[in-house]
Amino acid sequence: MRGGGGTLFRVIPAVDLKGGRVVRLRQGRENEVTVSVDNPVEVAEGWVRRGARVLHVIDLDGAFEGKLRHEDVILEIRRRVDVEIQVGGGIRSVEIAERLIERGIDRVIIGTLAVRDVDAVRELAERYPGRVMVAVDSRKDRVVVEGWKRATEMSPVEVAKLYEDLEVSVLYTNVDVEGLVSGIAVEKIREVVKGTSLPVYVAGGVTTREDVERIKDTGAVGVVIGSALYMGKLRLEDVLDLEED
Repeated sequence: MRGGGGTLFRVIPAVDLKGGRVVRLRQGRENEVTVSVDNPVEVAEGWVRRGARVLHVIDLDGAFEGKLRHEDVILEIRRRVDVEIQVGGGIRSVEIAERLIERGIDRVIIGTLAVRDVDAVRELAERYPGRVMVAVDSRKDRVVVEGWKRATEMSPVEVAKLYEDLEVSVLYTNVDVEGLVSGIAVEKIREVVKGTSLPVYVAGGVTTREDVERIKDTGAVGVVIGSALYMGKLRLEDVLDLEED
């Protein structure tokens, strides 16, 4: 999967979980909820019915508290839909990551632990090739961890390079534009995609079809869309033709 070779471009709806509901947050701030919807399992099923081939499920309470809080909901989504699922938020131990993989989650998204304990995450990636996604959440060009509350000294590319010899993927989120539905910072995306040989998925600020097209043009292998879909600014059906079969 290195360099994105053989990895097809995917448009991926976000299903962010908080308090048992699907929510959207402004720039990841815990108390700034912009959208709140009941029944996450039905939401997930709805995206699949509309054509999604991958779902991006994040346990926001887990990210803020440092411990997975919605595992039962996540596993129910896994049971109910027959598409790829990538899961993140509060996966702060290798044991939790392994448990999710063993229960059928296609990719576990690891952020804080990927910076704090590189050796442990590398070992996990060696045991489960293609099943680990390293999250590089960036604020002002520095990776942030612990639910985006703590800044590190490392750039997204520097973190990605710690894993370049392994079969992992990267999820790049630009926190500066996340949840604002204001468009993307394409040059920053291009910098990350070109800076690593790993396949890169992109999240944050995606608002229009043109945003999706520009992200695809950078060489990224996928785009995660949240607020724009939930606020009705973008319809999933209007961008699925940009995927590759």
